[in-house]
Amino acid sequence: MGKLGFGIAVSCAVVTCAIAVVFVSRRVKSRRKWNRVVGVLKELEEGCSTSIGRLRQVVDAMAVEMHAGLASDGGRPRYHNVVDVKFDQNIAAIELLCFSSFLILNSPAENFFLIFRNEKGTYYALDLGGTNFRVLRVQLGGKSSKILGQEVERQPIPQHLMTSTSEELFDFIGLTLKQFVERENNTQLQLDMKRELGFTFSFPVRQITASSGILIKWTKGFSIEDMVGKDVSDCLQQALTKRGLNIQVAALVNDTVGTLALGHYHDEDTVAAVIIGTGTNACYVERTEAIIKSQGLHTNSGGMGFEKMISGMYLGDIVRRVILRMAQESDIFVGVASRLSVPFILRCFAVAAGLFIISLFMNSGHEHISLIAAMHEDDSPDLREVARILRDTLQMCDVPLKARKLIVRVCDVVTRRAARLAAAGIVGILKKIGRDGNSGITGGRSKSGGESTNKMRRTVVAVEGGLFASYTMFREYLNEGVSEILGDEIAPFVVLKASEDGSGIGAALLAASHSSSDVDNVRLL
Repeated sequence: MGKLGFGIAVSCAVVTCAIAVVFVSRRVKSRRKWNRVVGVLKELEEGCSTSIGRLRQVVDAMAVEMHAGLASDGGRPRYHNVVDVKFDQNIAAIELLCFSSFLILNSPAENFFLIFRNEKGTYYALDLGGTNFRVLRVQLGGKSSKILGQEVERQPIPQHLMTSTSEELFDFIGLTLKQFVERENNTQLQLDMKRELGFTFSFPVRQITASSGILIKWTKGFSIEDMVGKDVSDCLQQALTKRGLNIQVAALVNDTVGTLALGHYHDEDTVAAVIIGTGTNACYVERTEAIIKSQGLHTNSGGMGFEKMISGMYLGDIVRRVILRMAQESDIFVGVASRLSVPFILRCFAVAAGLFIISLFMNSGHEHISLIAAMHEDDSPDLREVARILRDTLQMCDVPLKARKLIVRVCDVVTRRAARLAAAGIVGILKKIGRDGNSGITGGRSKSGGESTNKMRRTVVAVEGGLFASYTMFREYLNEGVSEILGDEIAPFVVLKASEDGSGIGAALLAASHSSSDVDNVRLL
Protein backbone atom coordinates (compact mmCIF):
# COMPACT_ATOMS: atom_id res chain seq x y z
CA MET A 1 0.00 0.00 0.00
CA GLY A 2 1.44 3.32 -1.00
CA LYS A 3 1.46 6.52 0.98
CA LEU A 4 -1.61 7.72 -0.87
CA GLY A 5 -3.55 4.55 -0.08
CA PHE A 6 -2.44 4.67 3.51
CA GLY A 7 -3.55 8.28 3.80
CA ILE A 8 -6.94 7.48 2.33
CA ALA A 9 -7.35 4.56 4.73
CA VAL A 10 -6.46 6.76 7.70
CA SER A 11 -8.85 9.46 6.52
CA CYS A 12 -11.66 6.94 6.13
CA ALA A 13 -10.98 5.58 9.57
CA VAL A 14 -11.07 9.08 11.05
CA VAL A 15 -14.31 9.87 9.26
CA THR A 16 -15.81 6.56 10.35
CA CYS A 17 -14.80 7.19 13.94
CA ALA A 18 -16.22 10.71 13.79
CA ILE A 19 -19.52 9.39 12.42
CA ALA A 20 -19.58 6.72 15.09
CA VAL A 21 -18.93 9.32 17.78
CA VAL A 22 -21.72 11.52 16.45
CA PHE A 23 -24.05 8.53 16.20
CA VAL A 24 -23.24 7.35 19.71
CA SER A 25 -23.53 10.88 21.02
CA ARG A 26 -26.95 11.26 19.46
CA ARG A 27 -28.07 7.92 20.87
CA VAL A 28 -26.84 8.88 24.32
CA LYS A 29 -28.54 12.27 24.06
CA SER A 30 -31.75 10.67 22.80
CA ARG A 31 -31.64 8.11 25.59
CA ARG A 32 -31.18 10.88 28.15
CA LYS A 33 -34.18 12.72 26.75
CA TRP A 34 -36.24 9.54 26.79
CA ASN A 35 -35.18 8.88 30.37
CA ARG A 36 -36.39 12.37 31.26
CA VAL A 37 -39.75 11.56 29.67
CA VAL A 38 -39.94 8.32 31.64
CA GLY A 39 -38.99 10.36 34.69
CA VAL A 40 -42.05 12.56 34.15
CA LEU A 41 -44.20 9.42 34.13
CA LYS A 42 -42.61 8.10 37.32
CA GLU A 43 -43.14 11.49 38.97
CA LEU A 44 -46.80 11.36 37.92
CA GLU A 45 -47.22 7.84 39.27
CA GLU A 46 -45.78 8.85 42.62
CA GLY A 47 -47.90 11.99 42.84
CA CYS A 48 -51.08 10.13 41.88
CA SER A 49 -50.60 7.32 44.35
CA THR A 50 -53.86 6.38 46.07
CA SER A 51 -52.92 3.97 48.81
CA ILE A 52 -55.70 2.48 50.90
CA GLY A 53 -54.44 4.52 53.85
CA ARG A 54 -54.76 7.78 51.95
CA LEU A 55 -58.18 6.84 50.58
CA ARG A 56 -59.44 6.19 54.10
CA GLN A 57 -58.13 9.61 55.11
CA VAL A 58 -60.30 11.07 52.33
CA VAL A 59 -63.28 9.03 53.59
CA ASP A 60 -62.83 10.36 57.13
CA ALA A 61 -62.34 13.94 55.91
CA MET A 62 -65.50 13.68 53.82
CA ALA A 63 -67.58 12.52 56.78
CA VAL A 64 -66.16 15.19 59.10
CA GLU A 65 -66.75 18.01 56.64
CA MET A 66 -70.26 16.80 55.81
CA HIS A 67 -71.04 17.13 59.52
CA ALA A 68 -69.48 20.61 59.54
CA GLY A 69 -71.32 21.63 56.38
CA LEU A 70 -74.64 20.85 57.99
CA ALA A 71 -73.91 22.44 61.37
CA SER A 72 -75.56 25.58 62.72
CA ASP A 73 -77.86 26.73 65.49
CA GLY A 74 -81.45 25.63 65.73
CA GLY A 75 -83.32 22.39 65.22
CA ARG A 76 -85.62 20.76 62.68
CA PRO A 77 -88.26 18.00 62.71
CA ARG A 78 -87.20 14.34 62.71
CA TYR A 79 -87.87 13.75 59.02
CA HIS A 80 -85.54 12.60 56.30
CA ASN A 81 -84.80 15.26 53.75
CA VAL A 82 -82.95 15.89 50.53
CA VAL A 83 -79.85 18.10 50.64
CA ASP A 84 -77.48 19.26 47.92
CA VAL A 85 -73.79 19.31 48.87
CA LYS A 86 -71.14 20.84 46.63
CA PHE A 87 -67.63 19.44 46.26
CA ASP A 88 -65.17 22.27 46.88
CA GLN A 89 -62.32 20.41 48.50
CA ASN A 90 -58.61 20.28 48.78
CA ILE A 91 -57.36 16.70 48.81
CA ALA A 92 -55.80 17.27 52.23
CA ALA A 93 -58.65 19.26 53.79
CA ILE A 94 -61.98 18.51 52.20
CA GLU A 95 -64.73 21.03 52.78
CA LEU A 96 -68.27 21.07 51.41
CA LEU A 97 -71.17 23.32 50.53
CA CYS A 98 -74.53 22.01 51.74
CA PHE A 99 -77.84 23.10 50.22
CA SER A 100 -81.30 21.95 51.23
CA SER A 101 -83.40 20.62 48.37
CA PHE A 102 -86.59 20.90 50.46
CA LEU A 103 -87.81 17.45 49.51
CA ILE A 104 -89.16 16.15 52.82
CA LEU A 105 -88.98 12.42 53.41
CA ASN A 106 -91.61 11.87 56.10
CA SER A 107 -90.43 8.52 57.44
CA PRO A 108 -89.36 6.79 60.68
CA ALA A 109 -85.86 7.50 61.92
CA GLU A 110 -84.42 4.15 60.86
CA ASN A 111 -86.04 3.94 57.41
CA PHE A 112 -84.80 5.82 54.33
CA PHE A 113 -87.79 6.12 52.01
CA LEU A 114 -88.67 8.67 49.37
CA ILE A 115 -92.21 9.92 48.92
CA PHE A 116 -93.93 7.83 46.27
CA ARG A 117 -97.59 6.99 46.26
CA ASN A 118 -99.87 5.49 43.68
CA GLU A 119 -98.95 8.13 41.08
CA LYS A 120 -100.74 7.88 37.77
CA GLY A 121 -100.86 10.03 34.66
CA THR A 122 -98.55 11.91 32.33
CA TYR A 123 -95.78 14.09 33.72
CA TYR A 124 -93.10 16.13 32.01
CA ALA A 125 -89.50 16.93 32.83
CA LEU A 126 -86.84 19.30 31.55
CA ASP A 127 -83.20 18.47 32.20
CA LEU A 128 -80.79 21.37 31.72
CA GLY A 129 -77.28 20.54 32.79
CA GLY A 130 -74.95 21.52 29.98
CA THR A 131 -74.87 22.47 26.34
CA ASN A 132 -77.60 19.90 25.67
CA PHE A 133 -80.94 19.69 27.40
CA ARG A 134 -83.57 16.98 27.44
CA VAL A 135 -87.37 17.07 27.29
CA LEU A 136 -89.12 14.05 28.75
CA ARG A 137 -92.63 12.70 28.99
CA VAL A 138 -93.27 9.93 31.52
CA GLN A 139 -96.46 7.89 31.79
CA LEU A 140 -97.06 6.51 35.28
CA GLY A 141 -99.45 3.63 35.88
CA GLY A 142 -99.65 3.51 39.65
CA LYS A 143 -97.91 1.39 42.25
CA SER A 144 -98.40 -1.92 40.48
CA SER A 145 -97.61 -0.83 36.92
CA LYS A 146 -95.19 1.98 37.77
CA ILE A 147 -93.65 3.48 34.60
CA LEU A 148 -95.78 2.57 31.58
CA GLY A 149 -93.75 4.49 29.04
CA GLN A 150 -91.33 7.32 28.50
CA GLU A 151 -90.17 9.54 25.67
CA VAL A 152 -86.94 11.52 25.65
CA GLU A 153 -85.88 14.20 23.20
CA ARG A 154 -82.40 15.74 23.29
CA GLN A 155 -81.83 19.25 22.02
CA PRO A 156 -78.60 21.26 21.77
CA ILE A 157 -78.64 24.74 23.26
CA PRO A 158 -77.64 27.22 20.52
CA GLN A 159 -74.28 28.69 21.45
CA HIS A 160 -75.46 32.31 21.44
CA LEU A 161 -78.23 31.55 23.96
CA MET A 162 -75.64 30.49 26.54
CA THR A 163 -74.52 34.11 26.87
CA SER A 164 -77.64 36.05 25.90
CA THR A 165 -80.54 36.78 28.28
CA SER A 166 -82.66 34.63 30.58
CA GLU A 167 -85.75 35.53 28.55
CA GLU A 168 -84.23 34.33 25.30
CA LEU A 169 -82.90 31.09 26.83
CA PHE A 170 -86.18 30.11 28.49
CA ASP A 171 -88.24 31.20 25.52
CA PHE A 172 -86.27 28.69 23.44
CA ILE A 173 -86.82 26.00 26.10
CA GLY A 174 -90.54 26.82 26.28
CA LEU A 175 -90.90 26.59 22.49
CA THR A 176 -89.11 23.25 22.43
CA LEU A 177 -91.40 21.88 25.15
CA LYS A 178 -94.51 23.13 23.33
CA GLN A 179 -93.45 21.41 20.12
CA PHE A 180 -92.82 18.25 22.13
CA VAL A 181 -96.31 18.40 23.70
CA GLU A 182 -97.94 19.06 20.33
CA ARG A 183 -96.62 15.78 19.01
CA GLU A 184 -98.93 13.91 21.39
CA ASN A 185 -102.31 12.66 20.21
CA ASN A 186 -105.32 14.95 20.75
CA THR A 187 -103.07 17.98 20.55
CA GLN A 188 -105.56 20.62 21.66
CA LEU A 189 -106.65 18.56 24.62
CA GLN A 190 -103.06 18.10 25.67
CA LEU A 191 -102.29 21.80 25.42
CA ASP A 192 -105.34 22.74 27.50
CA MET A 193 -104.96 20.05 30.14
CA LYS A 194 -103.03 21.03 33.25
CA ARG A 195 -99.78 19.13 33.66
CA GLU A 196 -97.01 19.03 36.25
CA LEU A 197 -93.35 19.31 35.36
CA GLY A 198 -90.12 18.47 37.12
CA PHE A 199 -87.18 20.74 36.28
CA THR A 200 -83.67 19.35 36.61
CA PHE A 201 -81.35 22.37 36.72
CA SER A 202 -77.76 21.27 37.35
CA PHE A 203 -76.18 24.58 38.25
CA PRO A 204 -75.46 26.07 41.70
CA VAL A 205 -78.86 27.00 43.12
CA ARG A 206 -79.93 28.05 46.61
CA GLN A 207 -83.17 26.13 47.03
CA ILE A 208 -86.08 28.03 48.56
CA THR A 209 -88.89 25.48 48.30
CA ALA A 210 -89.27 22.10 46.63
CA SER A 211 -90.19 23.90 43.41
CA SER A 212 -88.13 27.09 43.48
CA GLY A 213 -84.56 28.25 43.89
CA ILE A 214 -82.22 31.16 43.25
CA LEU A 215 -79.36 30.81 40.76
CA ILE A 216 -76.04 31.47 42.52
CA LYS A 217 -73.80 31.36 39.46
CA TRP A 218 -73.46 29.79 36.04
CA THR A 219 -70.97 27.08 35.09
CA LYS A 220 -70.18 24.93 32.03
CA GLY A 221 -69.93 27.77 29.53
CA PHE A 222 -73.15 29.60 30.47
CA SER A 223 -72.86 33.28 31.34
CA ILE A 224 -76.28 34.96 31.42
CA GLU A 225 -75.73 37.82 33.80
CA ASP A 226 -79.33 38.97 34.19
CA MET A 227 -80.41 35.59 35.58
CA VAL A 228 -78.00 35.36 38.52
CA GLY A 229 -80.03 35.98 41.67
CA LYS A 230 -83.33 35.13 39.97
CA ASP A 231 -85.75 32.30 40.76
CA VAL A 232 -85.05 29.62 38.17
CA SER A 233 -88.57 28.20 38.27
CA ASP A 234 -90.14 31.63 37.81
CA CYS A 235 -88.10 32.14 34.64
CA LEU A 236 -89.29 28.81 33.26
CA GLN A 237 -92.89 29.32 34.37
CA GLN A 238 -93.11 32.66 32.60
CA ALA A 239 -91.81 31.08 29.40
CA LEU A 240 -94.38 28.26 29.61
CA THR A 241 -97.22 30.73 30.17
CA LYS A 242 -96.02 32.84 27.24
CA ARG A 243 -96.23 29.75 25.01
CA GLY A 244 -99.77 28.96 26.17
CA LEU A 245 -98.79 25.82 28.05
CA ASN A 246 -100.86 24.89 31.10
CA ILE A 247 -97.89 23.25 32.80
CA GLN A 248 -96.91 23.90 36.41
CA VAL A 249 -93.34 23.56 37.68
CA ALA A 250 -93.92 21.19 40.61
CA ALA A 251 -90.33 20.27 41.46
CA LEU A 252 -86.93 21.89 40.99
CA VAL A 253 -84.08 19.44 41.50
CA ASN A 254 -80.41 18.82 40.93
CA ASP A 255 -79.49 15.96 38.60
CA THR A 256 -78.39 13.69 41.45
CA VAL A 257 -81.67 14.18 43.28
CA GLY A 258 -83.53 13.01 40.18
CA THR A 259 -81.23 10.03 39.85
CA LEU A 260 -81.80 9.10 43.49
CA ALA A 261 -85.56 9.41 43.03
CA LEU A 262 -85.59 7.04 40.08
CA GLY A 263 -83.20 4.65 41.80
CA HIS A 264 -85.38 4.47 44.89
CA TYR A 265 -88.54 4.21 42.81
CA HIS A 266 -87.22 0.93 41.39
CA ASP A 267 -85.24 -0.28 44.42
CA GLU A 268 -86.08 0.80 47.97
CA ASP A 269 -82.55 0.02 49.15
CA THR A 270 -81.24 2.97 47.10
CA VAL A 271 -80.08 5.62 49.58
CA ALA A 272 -77.56 7.58 47.50
CA ALA A 273 -76.91 8.68 43.94
CA VAL A 274 -73.76 9.78 42.17
CA ILE A 275 -73.22 11.56 38.86
CA ILE A 276 -69.75 10.96 37.41
CA GLY A 277 -69.55 12.65 34.05
CA THR A 278 -68.36 16.06 32.91
CA GLY A 279 -68.62 17.01 36.56
CA THR A 280 -69.12 15.15 39.81
CA ASN A 281 -72.24 15.20 41.97
CA ALA A 282 -73.59 12.97 44.69
CA CYS A 283 -76.63 12.87 46.93
CA TYR A 284 -77.78 10.77 49.85
CA VAL A 285 -80.64 10.44 52.33
CA GLU A 286 -80.07 12.11 55.70
CA ARG A 287 -82.18 12.51 58.84
CA THR A 288 -83.22 16.14 59.20
CA GLU A 289 -82.17 16.12 62.84
CA ALA A 290 -78.62 15.70 61.54
CA ILE A 291 -79.06 18.81 59.36
CA ILE A 292 -79.04 21.50 62.02
CA LYS A 293 -79.13 24.34 59.52
CA SER A 294 -81.19 24.50 56.38
CA GLN A 295 -78.51 26.08 54.23
CA GLY A 296 -75.07 24.92 55.26
CA LEU A 297 -72.07 26.77 53.88
CA HIS A 298 -68.53 25.72 54.58
CA THR A 299 -65.88 26.59 52.05
CA ASN A 300 -62.21 26.23 51.44
CA SER A 301 -60.36 28.61 49.18
CA GLY A 302 -56.99 26.94 48.72
CA GLY A 303 -55.44 24.19 46.70
CA MET A 304 -56.59 21.97 43.86
CA GLY A 305 -60.28 21.02 44.21
CA PHE A 306 -61.11 17.35 44.82
CA GLU A 307 -63.76 17.56 42.05
CA LYS A 308 -61.10 18.58 39.54
CA MET A 309 -59.23 15.34 40.16
CA ILE A 310 -62.14 13.05 39.33
CA SER A 311 -64.44 14.74 36.80
CA GLY A 312 -64.49 14.18 33.06
CA MET A 313 -64.23 17.90 32.38
CA TYR A 314 -60.72 17.93 33.83
CA LEU A 315 -59.16 14.52 33.21
CA GLY A 316 -58.36 15.26 29.58
CA ASP A 317 -56.60 18.47 30.48
CA ILE A 318 -54.55 16.73 33.16
CA VAL A 319 -53.37 14.27 30.52
CA ARG A 320 -52.63 17.17 28.12
CA ARG A 321 -50.48 18.89 30.73
CA VAL A 322 -48.46 15.73 31.32
CA ILE A 323 -47.90 15.22 27.57
CA LEU A 324 -46.84 18.86 27.27
CA ARG A 325 -44.30 18.37 30.06
CA MET A 326 -42.99 15.30 28.25
CA ALA A 327 -42.74 17.26 25.01
CA GLN A 328 -40.68 19.90 26.78
CA GLU A 329 -38.33 17.22 28.09
CA SER A 330 -37.79 15.44 24.77
CA ASP A 331 -37.98 15.76 21.00
CA ILE A 332 -40.36 12.79 20.56
CA PHE A 333 -43.24 15.23 20.08
CA VAL A 334 -41.45 17.69 17.80
CA GLY A 335 -43.53 20.58 16.52
CA VAL A 336 -46.66 20.03 18.59
CA ALA A 337 -46.02 22.10 21.68
CA SER A 338 -48.25 24.95 20.43
CA ARG A 339 -51.28 22.65 20.15
CA LEU A 340 -50.51 21.05 23.48
CA SER A 341 -50.47 24.51 25.04
CA VAL A 342 -54.18 25.04 24.30
CA PRO A 343 -56.16 24.44 27.53
CA PHE A 344 -58.85 21.75 27.29
CA ILE A 345 -58.00 20.91 23.68
CA LEU A 346 -57.83 17.27 24.75
CA ARG A 347 -61.30 17.09 26.20
CA CYS A 348 -62.08 13.99 28.16
CA PHE A 349 -65.52 14.08 26.55
CA ALA A 350 -66.69 15.30 23.20
CA VAL A 351 -69.40 17.38 24.82
CA ALA A 352 -72.27 18.52 22.57
CA ALA A 353 -71.46 20.67 25.02
CA GLY A 354 -78.96 14.28 49.68
CA LEU A 355 -80.06 13.19 52.88
CA PHE A 356 -83.05 15.77 53.39
CA ILE A 357 -81.08 14.22 50.06
CA ILE A 358 -77.48 15.44 50.04
CA SER A 359 -76.14 16.35 46.64
CA LEU A 360 -72.45 16.93 46.12
CA PHE A 361 -73.31 19.75 43.86
CA MET A 362 -71.13 20.21 40.81
CA ASN A 363 -71.73 20.29 37.13
CA SER A 364 -72.63 17.28 35.00
CA GLY A 365 -73.60 16.90 31.39
CA HIS A 366 -74.54 14.34 28.81
CA GLU A 367 -71.44 13.15 27.03
CA HIS A 368 -70.22 10.91 24.30
CA ILE A 369 -67.36 8.48 24.57
CA SER A 370 -64.30 9.89 26.29
CA LEU A 371 -61.22 10.60 24.22
CA ILE A 372 -59.18 9.51 27.22
CA ALA A 373 -61.17 6.27 27.41
CA ALA A 374 -60.68 5.65 23.69
CA MET A 375 -56.90 5.92 24.07
CA HIS A 376 -56.76 4.11 27.40
CA GLU A 377 -58.80 1.16 26.12
CA ASP A 378 -57.15 0.88 22.71
CA ASP A 379 -56.20 -2.80 22.51
CA SER A 380 -54.83 -2.81 18.95
CA PRO A 381 -51.19 -3.98 18.66
CA ASP A 382 -50.06 -0.71 17.11
CA LEU A 383 -52.38 1.53 19.18
CA ARG A 384 -53.94 2.94 16.04
CA GLU A 385 -56.77 4.68 17.92
CA VAL A 386 -54.23 6.51 20.04
CA ALA A 387 -52.41 7.56 16.88
CA ARG A 388 -55.67 8.78 15.30
CA ILE A 389 -56.67 10.89 18.30
CA LEU A 390 -53.20 12.40 18.60
CA ARG A 391 -53.23 13.21 14.89
CA ASP A 392 -56.80 14.55 14.64
CA THR A 393 -56.97 16.39 17.95
CA LEU A 394 -53.41 17.50 18.62
CA GLN A 395 -51.98 17.34 15.08
CA MET A 396 -49.30 15.02 16.43
CA CYS A 397 -48.29 12.86 13.47
CA ASP A 398 -45.93 9.90 13.39
CA VAL A 399 -45.69 9.53 17.16
CA PRO A 400 -43.51 6.45 17.85
CA LEU A 401 -45.24 3.38 19.26
CA LYS A 402 -43.21 3.51 22.47
CA ALA A 403 -44.39 7.10 22.99
CA ARG A 404 -48.02 6.10 22.34
CA LYS A 405 -47.64 3.35 24.96
CA LEU A 406 -46.39 5.98 27.37
CA ILE A 407 -49.46 8.14 26.72
CA VAL A 408 -51.74 5.14 27.40
CA ARG A 409 -49.94 4.71 30.71
CA VAL A 410 -50.54 8.38 31.54
CA CYS A 411 -54.26 7.89 30.86
CA ASP A 412 -54.25 4.86 33.14
CA VAL A 413 -52.53 6.67 36.03
CA VAL A 414 -54.83 9.70 35.83
CA THR A 415 -57.99 7.60 35.44
CA ARG A 416 -57.14 5.19 38.25
CA ARG A 417 -56.54 8.06 40.67
CA ALA A 418 -59.81 9.71 39.64
CA ALA A 419 -61.85 6.52 40.07
CA ARG A 420 -60.32 5.64 43.43
CA LEU A 421 -60.86 9.16 44.78
CA ALA A 422 -64.46 8.97 43.56
CA ALA A 423 -64.74 5.66 45.41
CA ALA A 424 -63.49 7.35 48.57
CA GLY A 425 -66.11 10.05 48.10
CA ILE A 426 -68.87 7.44 47.84
CA VAL A 427 -67.66 5.59 50.93
CA GLY A 428 -67.43 8.95 52.73
CA ILE A 429 -71.15 9.40 52.13
CA LEU A 430 -71.86 5.88 53.37
CA LYS A 431 -69.79 6.59 56.48
CA LYS A 432 -71.74 9.80 57.13
CA ILE A 433 -75.06 7.95 57.13
CA GLY A 434 -73.74 4.88 58.91
CA ARG A 435 -73.75 2.51 55.93
CA ASP A 436 -70.04 1.67 55.89
CA GLY A 437 -70.35 -1.11 58.47
CA ASN A 438 -68.11 0.57 61.03
CA SER A 439 -70.61 2.36 63.24
CA GLY A 440 -72.50 -0.35 65.11
CA ILE A 441 -76.28 -0.20 64.77
CA THR A 442 -76.22 3.13 62.97
CA GLY A 443 -73.52 1.75 60.74
CA GLY A 444 -76.02 -0.02 58.54
CA ARG A 445 -76.74 -3.10 60.63
CA SER A 446 -80.40 -4.00 60.92
CA LYS A 447 -82.42 -3.30 64.03
CA SER A 448 -85.57 -5.11 65.10
CA GLY A 449 -87.56 -4.75 68.30
CA GLY A 450 -84.72 -2.84 69.89
CA GLU A 451 -82.34 -5.77 69.48
CA SER A 452 -79.36 -5.59 67.17
CA THR A 453 -78.32 -8.29 64.73
CA ASN A 454 -75.14 -8.87 62.82
CA LYS A 455 -76.82 -8.79 59.44
CA MET A 456 -75.76 -5.88 57.23
CA ARG A 457 -78.39 -3.94 55.34
CA ARG A 458 -78.20 -3.92 51.57
CA THR A 459 -77.16 -0.48 50.33
CA VAL A 460 -77.63 0.64 46.73
CA VAL A 461 -75.95 3.67 45.17
CA ALA A 462 -77.40 4.77 41.83
CA VAL A 463 -74.66 5.96 39.46
CA GLU A 464 -75.14 7.95 36.28
CA GLY A 465 -72.80 9.81 33.94
CA GLY A 466 -70.51 9.16 31.01
CA LEU A 467 -67.40 8.28 32.99
CA PHE A 468 -69.22 5.43 34.74
CA ALA A 469 -71.44 4.35 31.87
CA SER A 470 -69.01 4.57 28.94
CA TYR A 471 -65.53 4.21 30.43
CA THR A 472 -64.99 0.55 31.32
CA MET A 473 -61.63 1.00 33.03
CA PHE A 474 -62.92 3.89 35.15
CA ARG A 475 -65.89 1.77 36.24
CA GLU A 476 -63.62 -1.16 37.12
CA TYR A 477 -61.26 1.02 39.13
CA LEU A 478 -64.24 2.64 40.92
CA ASN A 479 -65.71 -0.72 41.94
CA GLU A 480 -62.26 -1.94 42.94
CA GLY A 481 -61.72 1.14 45.11
CA VAL A 482 -65.07 0.87 46.90
CA SER A 483 -64.48 -2.82 47.63
CA GLU A 484 -60.95 -2.23 48.83
CA ILE A 485 -61.96 0.59 51.21
CA LEU A 486 -64.98 -1.25 52.64
CA GLY A 487 -63.22 -4.59 52.94
CA ASP A 488 -64.34 -8.10 52.08
CA GLU A 489 -66.92 -8.30 54.89
CA ILE A 490 -68.86 -5.13 54.03
CA ALA A 491 -68.33 -4.67 50.28
CA PRO A 492 -70.81 -7.40 49.16
CA PHE A 493 -73.66 -5.44 50.77
CA VAL A 494 -72.95 -2.26 48.77
CA VAL A 495 -74.17 -2.19 45.18
CA LEU A 496 -73.25 0.43 42.59
CA LYS A 497 -76.14 0.32 40.13
CA ALA A 498 -76.04 2.06 36.74
CA SER A 499 -78.88 4.50 36.07
CA GLU A 500 -80.01 5.84 32.71
CA ASP A 501 -81.90 9.10 32.23
CA GLY A 502 -82.40 9.15 36.01
CA SER A 503 -81.92 12.89 36.34
CA GLY A 504 -84.82 13.54 33.96
CA ILE A 505 -87.21 10.69 34.73
CA GLY A 506 -86.59 11.18 38.43
CA ALA A 507 -87.61 14.83 38.11
CA ALA A 508 -90.91 13.74 36.53
CA LEU A 509 -91.47 11.30 39.41
CA LEU A 510 -90.82 14.05 41.95
CA ALA A 511 -93.22 16.33 40.07
CA ALA A 512 -95.84 13.59 40.35
CA SER A 513 -95.22 13.12 44.07
CA HIS A 514 -95.49 16.88 44.73
CA SER A 515 -98.29 17.65 42.32
CA SER A 516 -101.41 17.78 44.47
CA SER A 517 -101.12 16.37 48.02
CA ASP A 518 -99.63 17.96 51.08
CA VAL A 519 -96.35 16.27 51.89
CA ASP A 520 -97.32 15.55 55.50
CA ASN A 521 -100.34 13.54 54.33
CA VAL A 522 -98.48 11.45 51.76
CA ARG A 523 -98.44 7.71 52.39
CA LEU A 524 -95.06 6.08 51.96
CA LEU A 525 -94.42 2.98 49.89
